[in-house]
Amino acid sequence: MAQFQKITPYLWFDHQAQEAAEYYTSLFPNSKITSVSSMIVEFELSGQKFIALNGGPQFKFTEAISFFVYCEDQKEVDYYWNCLTSEGGEESMCSWCKDKYGLSWQIVPKQLMEYLNSSNRERANNAMQAMLKMKKIIIALLDEAYNA
Repeated sequence: MAQFQKITPYLWFDHQAQEAAEYYTSLFPNSKITSVSSMIVEFELSGQKFIALNGGPQFKFTEAISFFVYCEDQKEVDYYWNCLTSEGGEESMCSWCKDKYGLSWQIVPKQLMEYLNSSNRERANNAMQAMLKMKKIIIALLDEAYNA
């Protein structure tokens, strides 16, 4: 029997659980599919366990749930953003996007979190205002706003 972590995201797909798991594991390092059956696929993304279900068309993903991807630099932001919005994915505002399955992601550079958590409220607000105008986060524009 598979070993379970205390809390595991459980994703409901119409019929694409294995396809989605293969797609996600191809994007993130330290990722793999650990178990496949006709109904359930267990996989890991960057060491985080997930379960995907072929549950039918009754339920769809909404923005009420998203996965936050913490990125080290612009290259990593660009990589995840471009991968997740390709092949039918959608861009949204303020670092949010949807992948081709309709699952929401937040692709967030570490600088954004540092700036928003700054004790200098004016500089933090400048970064927030810059972020609110962006879809994909551009670190150079955040830097410019924060340091203005």
